[in-house]
Amino acid sequence: MDSGPGDLTQKAVDELPPPPKIDKYKLARFLTEKAIREKKIFTISGPYPVIRNSLRKRGWVERKYPLKYDAQEHKEDGNETERDNGGKNESKPALREEEIPYNNSGDIHEIMSRLVRNEETSFYWTIKKDAVDYYSLHSDQMLNHYARTGSFTTKIGLCLHMRNLPWYVSANPNAFFPRCYAICIDDEKYDFIQDFRKTAASSILKWVVNLDRSGDHDQSSTGSLHTKSGTTDPNERNIKELPGELIETALKVCETYIQQLEHDDIDIEAENSSVLSDTEWDQLIEQYYSLIHEGAVICNAENYLIQCQKILHKIILANPQHDIDGLHNIWIIKPGAKSRGREIVCKKRLQDILKLVEPTDQFPIKDHKWVVQKYIESPLLIYDTKFDIRQWFLVTDWNPLTIWFYKESYLRFSTQRFSLDNLHSSIHLCNNSIQKNYKNATDRSPQLPYHNMWTSSRFQEYLQKRGLGHVWRNVIYPSMKKNIICTMKVVQDQVDPRRSSFELYGADFILGKDFKPWLIEINSSPTMFPSTPITSDLCAQVQEDTIKVVIDRKHDKSCDPGKFELLWRQSMLDIPPFNPTDLLIEGISVRKLKKHMSTLNNFNFLEPLMGVLQSTTNPENRRESMTPVNDKQNVRVKHRNTISCTLPKTLKKPQEKDVKVKTILKKLAKPIDFPRIVDGHEASSFIDKKKSKGIKESSHQNGRQGATSSQNKLHSLDWALLQPSTETGKFTFTDSKVKISLA
Repeated sequence: MDSGPGDLTQKAVDELPPPPKIDKYKLARFLTEKAIREKKIFTISGPYPVIRNSLRKRGWVERKYPLKYDAQEHKEDGNETERDNGGKNESKPALREEEIPYNNSGDIHEIMSRLVRNEETSFYWTIKKDAVDYYSLHSDQMLNHYARTGSFTTKIGLCLHMRNLPWYVSANPNAFFPRCYAICIDDEKYDFIQDFRKTAASSILKWVVNLDRSGDHDQSSTGSLHTKSGTTDPNERNIKELPGELIETALKVCETYIQQLEHDDIDIEAENSSVLSDTEWDQLIEQYYSLIHEGAVICNAENYLIQCQKILHKIILANPQHDIDGLHNIWIIKPGAKSRGREIVCKKRLQDILKLVEPTDQFPIKDHKWVVQKYIESPLLIYDTKFDIRQWFLVTDWNPLTIWFYKESYLRFSTQRFSLDNLHSSIHLCNNSIQKNYKNATDRSPQLPYHNMWTSSRFQEYLQKRGLGHVWRNVIYPSMKKNIICTMKVVQDQVDPRRSSFELYGADFILGKDFKPWLIEINSSPTMFPSTPITSDLCAQVQEDTIKVVIDRKHDKSCDPGKFELLWRQSMLDIPPFNPTDLLIEGISVRKLKKHMSTLNNFNFLEPLMGVLQSTTNPENRRESMTPVNDKQNVRVKHRNTISCTLPKTLKKPQEKDVKVKTILKKLAKPIDFPRIVDGHEASSFIDKKKSKGIKESSHQNGRQGATSSQNKLHSLDWALLQPSTETGKFTFTDSKVKISLA
């Protein structure tokens, strides 16, 4: 039975000739030469296998070589990738070298890498900008970093620059960025102390208001509010009682605080702006500690309930951060330029905070770039556990500002249940680099993942089940976008807008109880390590999509950008070469001419020279001084070496020589004013009696007027002062010839 034409038996397949064997080295050379022609040579510093594979799929060839750099060279102040030693060895240059893994010398990619070892790299992806010489790159070489980004990628930079937001955007930074102070600066330190005191005073009023609804708050959130004044329990008779004057003082402080928020204190002198003396402040703070942290009570506190409610209502309307303050007055202290939660602590007593940031012999002031930021005491909790959100965004240009926002993000949970009574880092810091050092608490909800991460999609499902599905798309997601745009606009003129650079950033947000996101910090070189199943998928995806935006869209604007969406593209700006906050205008006043000259047709060339006063000099040197002056020179008169000369006796034609007057007249848009030359007070009038004669008036000189009168005396003239403009004309005087050429 014959088999069909499409049927092949196993025997027929076996009898087919084997496919031609491709020479691996020839293929490697062919692909390498193609990559060199297309300028597809890349270099990677750091553990980025996804980037490496993504580029290789697009025909790029990796150039591997030892990357050595000096960490101090081009180092920005407060770089987010500051070394872990805290700057102890900053005097020594730190060299970094990436070993070349040539384990499999027969791999085709390793062969191609050796073939391009002498070629120029077109694409750099590094952990740090300093891994390559940033300032020696030409415009076509791509790098995944910008210079001078410390204005927002460091905590101290973001702290100081966010205050300038109203100058760039019609927005209030206090509405999405918890107030922050660079406590290492004296003025900032003073402002923080005043803020701590005002927050303590408002917390006393909150304690009074919460007395009426103490059943809704537990002991940890109200400072033992169940212990009211007038109790008869013998076991509680030793509770400390505070006087009612404490509330009166707190009311007085808060009233002044409201005036400051509403700018009603603008006419109050600085000396009179302080409500309390330092001694009175210290007493109020100590009583506040006793009330909130030690369980003390205030006698007859309910008598002040109405007054406290009215003042707090005004504070709520004027202060957008009122809800995050809480009662405990907790602040989070951070090193100004470190990442991954290193050395971050929470404190609730003023003296503990000031002692922590105080410079010592071991840590001088230059190493203490601390910031102190208001801790969000009422965050949104999931199963009674705190979390934050890591959101990626990509900047591909700073002029025009171009921002790409990633549609996916992930949540990071704490390993412990939330509590304000315990300020341990395992409760309040959600960084994976912190939480990986602790085990999940046994009393934590089993519905939370063991790896302590959720995707934003999983979070949306959680909200949807509780009837809050609209919150993500209507509140959280658009608010994060707006916050990023505002922040990037503030720092736009601080960053080096290098062409062909781009950078991926990771922003951290914490949600309040009203679901409003609060921006905490922005990180450069966000970690892409696949530490959990969540980051293993998302980090790989965001790297692949980054290559789509920066590589694929460079040649095809219509290609798929993955899960990146264009968030903002600004119109082209001309960024000035100076910092606008340091603008300085200098110059000299321009003196207006008192008298305007007549038009050229009626111009008397001798008249501007009649009023010139010159110093007396040797007459024999006058003829040598009559040299033409370049119209671009800036000639200055020096009285001690002034060389003078006299005018010719007359401008009429001598008999023995011809006078050539070349005149090229054009229509003039406006009269030409020849400025007079006026000497200073030291100039003396000089009259050469031997050569000076009265000038006879001549009535026929081709449209010119004659001399004013024979009574006017000629004065010596410094010919170096004559600077004819190339736009108005050019003229030269000699003893026997007058040559005038008008352009």
